[in-house]
Amino acid sequence: MPSRRHAIADDLRQQIRTGHFKAGERLPSEAQLAIRYTVSTPTLRSALALLQGEGLVEKIHGSGNYVRRPIHRFTYVGGIGTSPIPLPRTTVRTMNLEAHGDLPALLNVPPLSPLTELLYVTHDEKAPHSLARIYFPRDLAPADSPSPEQMRARLAALRPPLSEIQERLGARLPTQEESTTLRISTSLPVLSLTRVATNTAGRVVEVARIVLPGDRADALFTTRLMPDEGTQTE
Repeated sequence: MPSRRHAIADDLRQQIRTGHFKAGERLPSEAQLAIRYTVSTPTLRSALALLQGEGLVEKIHGSGNYVRRPIHRFTYVGGIGTSPIPLPRTTVRTMNLEAHGDLPALLNVPPLSPLTELLYVTHDEKAPHSLARIYFPRDLAPADSPSPEQMRARLAALRPPLSEIQERLGARLPTQEESTTLRISTSLPVLSLTRVATNTAGRVVEVARIVLPGDRADALFTTRLMPDEGTQTE
């Protein structure tokens, strides 16, 4: 016999799939749902957490629980995040800070060195889609708040030019801040990618930390092998 939380989740899931609750619609309040299903608020929240983990429901703090609109998947490809649809809006926040934690080692600078951080949050329609924090030594930081496309062009035009981009990919649970920003459950794994760009002089010119929700993102890395020119076929 299913537990109460699973039975509630099954009932709400069926109502969503049959269109009783439509995409973008706010669900009844947690207190109203708890009364409707004659359960405690913690049990009701546990049932909603199952639906949040499946990507059917999103909780917007201070507003309530909403039926999530269809999720558009996108692919992170070798240093560039792409999407099968245009993403109409990216918000950018710029902040000056000092190198702390593992940033000195990643950027190969002394602790407390002056850095600039650009925080990008990309939105698909009204929903946050991904976030990235990009760090620069202060003397290399852009004077404005460039878009992601402008950032890629800026890196391509650097002198000395880039010689290496190292990317480390992992999976983990989101922090509370990431969960709130991306409107995802704290139980939904995210892809966490750290990218380090180094120029031909051996200087690290950028460190990017990119967080992609696991229910809508893939990472694709392609290795192109050159044929052995010395091999002869008869």
